[in-house]
Amino acid sequence: MLKKRLLRLLALLFAFALVAAACGSSDSDGGGADGDDDGTETDEGTDDGGDDDGGVEAGDTAEGDVDTEVEESEDMAVQGGEIAIGLETELVGMRPWEDTCGSACYNVLTTIYDKLLESTSTGGVGPWLLEDIAPNEDFTVWVGNLRQGVMFHNGVELTAQTLADMFPIQQEGSQSSGQIAASKLASVEATGDYEVTWTLSGSNSAFSAYLARAQIGMVFEPAEAAADPDGYNENPIGTGPFQFVSRDLDNETIVARNPDYWFTDANGTQLPYLDQISFRPIPDEGTRLDSTLSGTTQVAHTLRQGTIRDGRAARDGGDDIELFEFQGNNVGGGMFNVLVPPFDDVRVRRGLTNMNSQENVIEALGGTGISLPGTQWFSPDSPWWSQKAADKWAELNSFDFDGGVASLQEYVDDPERSDGKAVGDPIDAELSCPPDPTLIAAMQVLEQTWTASGLVNVELTNFDQQTHIGYALGSDNGFIGSHTTHCWRVATDEDPSTFLNAAIGTPPTAEVAVANGLPDTAVSPINWSNYFDMEVFGWTQEAITTDDFDERYALYEQVMVKLAEDVPIWFSGHTATAFIVDSNLTGLASWVLPDGTLGAGLPNVEGRWAQAWLQG
Repeated sequence: MLKKRLLRLLALLFAFALVAAACGSSDSDGGGADGDDDGTETDEGTDDGGDDDGGVEAGDTAEGDVDTEVEESEDMAVQGGEIAIGLETELVGMRPWEDTCGSACYNVLTTIYDKLLESTSTGGVGPWLLEDIAPNEDFTVWVGNLRQGVMFHNGVELTAQTLADMFPIQQEGSQSSGQIAASKLASVEATGDYEVTWTLSGSNSAFSAYLARAQIGMVFEPAEAAADPDGYNENPIGTGPFQFVSRDLDNETIVARNPDYWFTDANGTQLPYLDQISFRPIPDEGTRLDSTLSGTTQVAHTLRQGTIRDGRAARDGGDDIELFEFQGNNVGGGMFNVLVPPFDDVRVRRGLTNMNSQENVIEALGGTGISLPGTQWFSPDSPWWSQKAADKWAELNSFDFDGGVASLQEYVDDPERSDGKAVGDPIDAELSCPPDPTLIAAMQVLEQTWTASGLVNVELTNFDQQTHIGYALGSDNGFIGSHTTHCWRVATDEDPSTFLNAAIGTPPTAEVAVANGLPDTAVSPINWSNYFDMEVFGWTQEAITTDDFDERYALYEQVMVKLAEDVPIWFSGHTATAFIVDSNLTGLASWVLPDGTLGAGLPNVEGRWAQAWLQG
């Protein structure tokens, strides 16, 4: 993979917010979804061109880690046609404020809903429904201006009051409430017909990045949502390029072209190009790939290294397909529920992590030569990646079976062990993961090493992805959850505050907040591991009080080092992702923002389907 030049300027996802209506760029360097497609030259050296004065040194690359280059298309887009997309899972729901949403879900939601801002190829955010946005001096008040003439699918106009009316619903949403807490958002006001003012409870220099994600950035019709929250799931209404047609649960969700969409391309052609998209959940990886190879679907969506390997082989063997690939910050492994004994004890977490052979797990996933082993939430080619954190992870958490046994034995022999079992008794661990064959194989690697210690009773459980996510959320007991060890993917390629602050930098429950002297601090139900540390809290909060990259980098580096020490999360490998598509389908890596800025491509295999088209 062509390593990205680690330009600090390009790492600032909120740069657009500081300069309203920032100009576009086709430069593919930085933290966006860029790289090289098959056949381009690669740089095998370790010098990434970073600054000499403390610049970030990137880590190793995997030989098969080949990102599709994000670049503007020179082809003329063609209108018309229908496609079917095979997704890895069914959606939990279609309410961005309420329903847990992963990669498969975002592919559907971005067709129905527009976001206020969008991610750019240079790692920033740029205009979408908002034409501009800017903060005050201390980043506590942000003022933006909406695009005029935008209509919801039911004919209602988008105005500043729409966003003000959305906010009470978002405050109560199981997903958006966590992002509101992490972003410090306190109020949303219509200060003009199309002018919106966001007031925060404290400084947040990265606030605009939150408006480029679903939980508080996707715009929905608030009157309909308030009138019938449950029914809204059956008839979602946005301003997006496609309108909802139907949903046959576990079979197919269909969206059709919005004839009144506001966005036209540089040639004056109204978006979207496609007439209709059918999203079909096909949980089995082999079946999903075969469906595209046979022409039953035109796209296979995957976050599995083994499927990418098989897709490459099919392409190289003559099948008429292309792969749009991306491997970024998204990293796989698992999490411990630190509020459930014995996983509240770092000796247990470190012992089990030491028994995690990353090499063997990646091999079981089919990712040997494709996926990079993980040491932190950032990939080695990210401007946020830290050598110091990587070294700390290697020091404490590298595969060391005997060391893991010793750490676990110390806990097991402790008469005050937190799980209440007798001295010498093995601990109990439920290792839970969705029932994909490669995931099962990876979990069996862990099961075998953990069991071989003689100190762990392992129960392997498998749930479909929707249930898997709900099990981790555990809303039946105040969001603590009853899970113990859970396979999981973490991180995105956006500003670190948008995921770190909510996932580990915010108290998971009111009880945890009070216990740490933070009774008035909002909690985050998406703190899945329930990990909380006052130092991490302080660092993540300080990181959003400044727009200086060096200062923010140093703070998030401390967070990564602390996570290596406390191990609430274990890492296996960074997640290789891809759209495996009929060769006639294009546009996924060349979409642009309304001002002409090149978009971020397909991080986390989330497509921008309004600008995809069928050739010929």
